[in-house]
Amino acid sequence: MNWQQIEGKWDYAKGKVREKWGKLTDDDIDVIAGKRDQLIGRLKERYGMQKDAAEKEVNRWLDHMND
Repeated sequence: MNWQQIEGKWDYAKGKVREKWGKLTDDDIDVIAGKRDQLIGRLKERYGMQKDAAEKEVNRWLDHMND
């Protein structure tokens, strides 16, 4: 999947986001709403990650979604 597919299938993807990053709240998920930059920002907030680490984490997750 690419990010445009994630945005288009957000209802499906948000369940996968919750599984991967359990510290994200329902409000976080609503704010993210399929936006990659919002997901990275929320990961930085909730997990104390640096931007580069959050981006790598999202990229790894996205690669896994392609399996």
